[in-house]
Amino acid sequence: MSDLKKLADQLMELDDQMASCMKCGMCQAVCPVFAETMHEGDVTRGKIALLEQLAREMIKDSDQVNEKLTKCLLCGSCAAACPSGVHIMDIFINARVIVTTYKGLHPLKKIIFRGFLTRPKLFDFLTLVSAQFQNIFVHKEDAAAATNSCSLLTPLLGKRHFGSLAKRPFRLDYPQLDTPAGKSGVKIAFFPGCVVDKMSPHIGHAAMKIFKHHGVGVFLPKGQACCGIPTLASGETKAFIALMRQNVQAFDNKDFDYIITPCGTCTDTIKELWIKMIDDEDAIFKEKVTRLAAKAMDINEFIVNVLGVKEPAEKPVGGKVVTYHDPCHLAKSLKVTSQPRTLLKLNPSYEFKEMTDANKCCGNGGTFNLFHYDLSKQIGMHKADNIRAVKADVVSTGCPACMMQLADVLSQSGGGVEVRHVIEIYAESLP
Repeated sequence: MSDLKKLADQLMELDDQMASCMKCGMCQAVCPVFAETMHEGDVTRGKIALLEQLAREMIKDSDQVNEKLTKCLLCGSCAAACPSGVHIMDIFINARVIVTTYKGLHPLKKIIFRGFLTRPKLFDFLTLVSAQFQNIFVHKEDAAAATNSCSLLTPLLGKRHFGSLAKRPFRLDYPQLDTPAGKSGVKIAFFPGCVVDKMSPHIGHAAMKIFKHHGVGVFLPKGQACCGIPTLASGETKAFIALMRQNVQAFDNKDFDYIITPCGTCTDTIKELWIKMIDDEDAIFKEKVTRLAAKAMDINEFIVNVLGVKEPAEKPVGGKVVTYHDPCHLAKSLKVTSQPRTLLKLNPSYEFKEMTDANKCCGNGGTFNLFHYDLSKQIGMHKADNIRAVKADVVSTGCPACMMQLADVLSQSGGGVEVRHVIEIYAESLP
């Protein structure tokens, strides 16, 4: 009975959130999914029409409702364009939670989220073992984008090109760290995130070089877990809260000024989503989450806004051409857009060129890429075309998940373009 009451309360709350939607259709012009399918049900206005009858539709066909709700990148383009200021991302996430509460979590997701993600030591062990044997099964594709393919995994992964697991993850070089603030007078907590740790440790090493150069104290605790966004995007709150509790425990009882991540999605999750999912938690935990969330900051914003790194007086000309892709959560939610460009212009070995539609979604969308790969790839190919149009040697971004998508579509469309994190390029300019 308590579960039914909770479900009813969630449905009423969802109705309240949707009340301000005017059905104006402004979301239609910016939705990357609608641009490909031209189906009204794929745009925000169509989904809200579905949600207005959510209780009835769930009873009639919960699988179909779930399919329609998950056919969304959660990129925030609609929310950024909404003239009424509707909190669309909150609506869609809450709707996914309601549907998952009603129909249950898919068995495979239950194994991954509750069996692996919430057990960091097991997750770390499995990825480390897999990394040692991956070359037996994969075929090298594009050297520039560092991609592979695997025919054995086609039923699961499709014909995508993907990066390798790191044979030596970031956590093995930095299992834990606690250094005092140096010349900057600032101490940060560092949250590398899953992809940096397990696939792109070079991004983590670039961050550590930057912190050392600027005299930033670093607290890097053991026991960090996933930020939780894959679970929440699937409507799974149990694993999300469990991951949040592990991270709060890891970072608790230590004095630092900011919690810094090199992933726009991790930053957005910690800063914006953690505090929205703690209504049913105890007061002490709420206070700890709120305090941590307030300190979360993207690494590009930190370097420019806090450390005071400024754009050069003269933009470098010559060298490799680099362009920049705006990650959706970083640009649309956190409003971090100029800072990454500033850092790219500080490396004299690169010439920065702006691409068309730099702020349009690349099509990754986390689990969207897994369950709607063909559509994800279609969206990504538009981004690949824009990158090639400026004759870029390198495309840079501030989100490791976007990097995976860009590497895939560039590799499959001819290859030859490197995909690098902004801080890698900035770190190269430091002594």
